[in-house]
Amino acid sequence: MNDLPAFFISHGAPTLIITPGAARDFLGGLGRTLARPAAILAVSAHWETPAPAVTGAAQPEMIYDFNGFPREMYEIRYPAPGSAWLAEHTGELLSAAGFEPSTDPARGLDHGAWVPLKLMYPGADIPVVQLSLQTRPGPQHHFRLGAALRPLRSEGVLLLASGGTSHNLRELQFDAGSGAPPPWVSEFREWLAQRTEAGDVDELLDYRNRAPHAARNHPTEEHFLPFFVALGSRSASAKRIHSSTTFGALAMDAYQFE
Repeated sequence: MNDLPAFFISHGAPTLIITPGAARDFLGGLGRTLARPAAILAVSAHWETPAPAVTGAAQPEMIYDFNGFPREMYEIRYPAPGSAWLAEHTGELLSAAGFEPSTDPARGLDHGAWVPLKLMYPGADIPVVQLSLQTRPGPQHHFRLGAALRPLRSEGVLLLASGGTSHNLRELQFDAGSGAPPPWVSEFREWLAQRTEAGDVDELLDYRNRAPHAARNHPTEEHFLPFFVALGSRSASAKRIHSSTTFGALAMDAYQFE
């Protein structure tokens, strides 16, 4: 089997799943362009632990980690099974790389995982395991996580890193729709695309100091850290495969890592 690609996608607001738009259409078609994975390892911005952890439930529950949304959001189901094999194997790979992973038998799937997965694979028939983030160690730590997980891609596992190309909720413009983003978003997202496609790993890892408007696009890092897991897992080229914006300042770009 050829290696499956890894992806970094911007999952946006939870209502992405019910709101028409370019990013929703993109994710809805993405799964059909890929070889069917044996399992999926999802890395979401919405699960943080002191050390790496993986979900171990045979049937992960839904986590509705948001408030004040339409009732239909709380009625959505994504009954994908878990995978004991993938949870154990992920732990083995991380241990071999010097991490101290654990398994959480009760943790379910948060919206950073189930929203894009329901769009990509609506049948919910592919096993899913979720991996947590650690915000304090920063990009280098997550790049190392991705490098440790690289063998999964030759074993039929799709690595889906889910966060946001930009994530400054205080500057969203809810009446702006999908119009052109402000310059501070555009300049950051274009810097990211250029550095990613050029393979400038050192610059990307030091994005906080080198990218234009880095702190304004990411006042906190949790929504950008999944990008570095996908980046660390790459073995060849990378490219931006989608670019759109919602709520004025929320960049919804996506990247594929070969």
